[in-house]
Amino acid sequence: MSIKKHVKMGLSALALSVSFHAMAAEDPIKVGILHSLSGTMAISETALKDTMLMLIEKQNAEGGVLGRKLEPVVVDPASNWPLFAERARELLEKEKVDVIFGNWTSVSRKSVLPVVEELNGLLFYPVQYEGEESSENVFYTGAAPNQQAIPAVDYLKNELGVERWVLAGTDYVYPRTTNRILETYLKDQGVADADIMINYTPFGHSDWQAIVSDIKSFGSAGKKTAVVSTINGDANVPFYRELGNQGVSASDIPVVAFSVGEQELSGIDTAPLVGHLAAWNYFMSVDNEANYDFIDAWVEFKGDEKAVTNDPMEAHYIGFNMYVEAVKKAGTTDVDAIKDAIIGVAVPNLTGGIATMMPNHHITKPVLIGEIQDNGQFSVVWETPSTVAGDAWSDFLPGSKDLISDWRAPLRCGNFNVVTGKCGGSAEVASN
Repeated sequence: MSIKKHVKMGLSALALSVSFHAMAAEDPIKVGILHSLSGTMAISETALKDTMLMLIEKQNAEGGVLGRKLEPVVVDPASNWPLFAERARELLEKEKVDVIFGNWTSVSRKSVLPVVEELNGLLFYPVQYEGEESSENVFYTGAAPNQQAIPAVDYLKNELGVERWVLAGTDYVYPRTTNRILETYLKDQGVADADIMINYTPFGHSDWQAIVSDIKSFGSAGKKTAVVSTINGDANVPFYRELGNQGVSASDIPVVAFSVGEQELSGIDTAPLVGHLAAWNYFMSVDNEANYDFIDAWVEFKGDEKAVTNDPMEAHYIGFNMYVEAVKKAGTTDVDAIKDAIIGVAVPNLTGGIATMMPNHHITKPVLIGEIQDNGQFSVVWETPSTVAGDAWSDFLPGSKDLISDWRAPLRCGNFNVVTGKCGGSAEVASN
């Protein structure tokens, strides 16, 4: 064969290789969006779907990632917890998504967890939760209890002098486990059983008259009383309305909420609620240029001057930017490569600081207490002096206090017992 023919064949092979690589580079990075767009949780989750669409649109306008565009794949699990698992499987097996951003409630996350572990998917979970879990396939960008619940209780006790406690929640794993942690913590602080009232209601609960009456009665014992609320979804609207109807003011019995933000308040008259509180890691009212830019982009994307932002939206903002940086760092969307690359990735948050992905797949966050204003916004009344690293396992539960999570090699364990020196072998050994 002549040298000329060898060269021509080599050039043809090179051209074919370049062509295949070009085609591969053009394949989109598929981003699954798993949020309820109907049912009781749509009031909270629809905005998170739109947040992801906005972030993807912006990233694509900047050239995508690794020369590839991002393609959103939206499904609606409809506030149906088993359906979350089915939709997650659909995203991973049928749609072949590279990553999933989704879920709000812990029961929906726990429905999805075995699916993403079985199929080796990636889930970015953007909402505060109860902890007691660590998965190699999940990145928890919302608050763990030590980044929200414990600081909120400390604020109520130390700053407001609260002595009696109403732990009111929706009846599922997040409120029950969080309240188990808080009940143990309060008793460790010397609070008597008689000074703790615990109440659970179903999703979508609407008749709050008797419960609010009980709260008023509990708060009339001569000790400063507060409500710690883990009520989720659209049940918050009639709950706060009934507080107003029965004249429960923040000066009498303050409510600190863990699942009520700007989105939920936009649906009700907030005038009677002025002074009640929420504990989050971000508020729309934060005075920061990055936050103003985010708000402007959101208002423009929604085409609504009254559109509001909230904490889980910031968590998706952080998680999405961490994923983008991890893909760039790894040079690929390969799941196992991303797991290794993302630990230690640091990106700006919207409060003027930096969020870092820790080895336990939780991030660093500031903790803020906000007071409801009559315009539906929050005025920040307290915040931590620096960011707090999220704990996967509570220091206040017997089955958890000796556990740590570290997904780096060579440990790669979600529940390593520092006393026994052994990995527990399960992602949820201390959960309900």
